[in-house]
Amino acid sequence: MIEIELGLEDVARTRFAISPLWEVVASIRVLKGVDAHGLHRTWADRARQQLAAAEVDLSPLFDLVPVPTGSAHSGRIPGFICPPPTTPLPSLDMELATVRATPSALLHTTAEVPPARMAALRADPTAELGRLADAIETYWELALAPYWSRILTLLEGDIRYRAGRLVEGGAQHLFADLDPQVTWAGGTLHVAHRTAHGARQLAGRGLLLVPSAFVWPRVFSVLTEPWLPSLRYPPRAVGTLWQARPATVSDALAGVLGRSRATLLTELTAPASTTDLARRTGLTPGGVSQHLTALRTAGLVSAHRAGREVLYARTRAGEIVVEAASTGSPPSTAPA
Repeated sequence: MIEIELGLEDVARTRFAISPLWEVVASIRVLKGVDAHGLHRTWADRARQQLAAAEVDLSPLFDLVPVPTGSAHSGRIPGFICPPPTTPLPSLDMELATVRATPSALLHTTAEVPPARMAALRADPTAELGRLADAIETYWELALAPYWSRILTLLEGDIRYRAGRLVEGGAQHLFADLDPQVTWAGGTLHVAHRTAHGARQLAGRGLLLVPSAFVWPRVFSVLTEPWLPSLRYPPRAVGTLWQARPATVSDALAGVLGRSRATLLTELTAPASTTDLARRTGLTPGGVSQHLTALRTAGLVSAHRAGREVLYARTRAGEIVVEAASTGSPPSTAPA
């Protein structure tokens, strides 16, 4: 059990952030088999196919994401691969810039990673960190970018809920239902941990709360300098993330976009290819391609290459348009 002592300044500086880079690392743990409950099986099956079809070498990244093996250090992740974000919603490019600029003094870890990989990083930090960042970027485009708008919607929804709890009842109310492994009592946050224990003081640095789609059922803490003190926890309703959603085309949306484009945008509850969308909607492949180009030009759809296939997905703007058309009002923006 870790006991995080929060002073008044720490409580005042408690804030939220979302980290695309951390989702990369946490999702790789899922691909390596830590998802025993099958929560992410739908995504993992698709991601494995896309990664296999691309035939790319991601070992500079995968080598640095160990999974639990039973030893005291198993499952630990090198801090330099996923430092906590310094802004509420950094882009992946911003976080990769931090990785590329990692000081050589921070290239060490107690995590169970291949010694040869760490030796290479220490021998030529600039080149190896560049390879690591390139591998992260490739993995992101293949495995996460097509699904990011859906993941981001879940994470932002959790932040909205948590911010409301903070407004209603302060820090005690905020932490009361953060996760069963986290409890609040007398100004101290108790976090269950398999091996670490003892008190930790934040010394006025505050606490960064990072909802993460791929960490369930665990909570990950970062409490060592020079990183920002952080808790990475599962968001509410994470179990619904990959559930199929009914694709009912809104007449209001069809009135604005046209029936065919509204149908395609509504069907994109998960990334899909032109061929798949043509089969599901009855439109010709040529027609689907033409409509997707228009939707992409408008910023409602994005395209991501996965091996020999191109997958189309709703952007955040596309998600908002579909939700607004179905409910009659736009969703509120998540507070930072």
